[in-house]
Amino acid sequence: MRPSRALSENAERVATILTRFDVKNPRIFGSAARAEDDEQSDLDILVDPGDDLTLFDLARLERELSLVLGCKVDVTTPGGLSAEAAETAGRDLKAFP
Repeated sequence: MRPSRALSENAERVATILTRFDVKNPRIFGSAARAEDDEQSDLDILVDPGDDLTLFDLARLERELSLVLGCKVDVTTPGGLSAEAAETAGRDLKAFP
């Protein structure tokens, strides 16, 4: 299943998971945001970190979302993107459904 479709079908579950972590303003970028994803695509999510968010939290968040959606999920923060990646992601950003 395409990650964008998995996200649409599981939006409530994903929203519930996101509320358990210290993240705000989740946005989708990459192929899923451009509606160019396929069954081998991953799902790229950009979040604004809260003050207490750790790298371990991000790893746990990625794992939980991957299990629910059935695809690889990459969660990153604005500080985790290179300048070039941030520029590219900025063109694709789509609010979380």
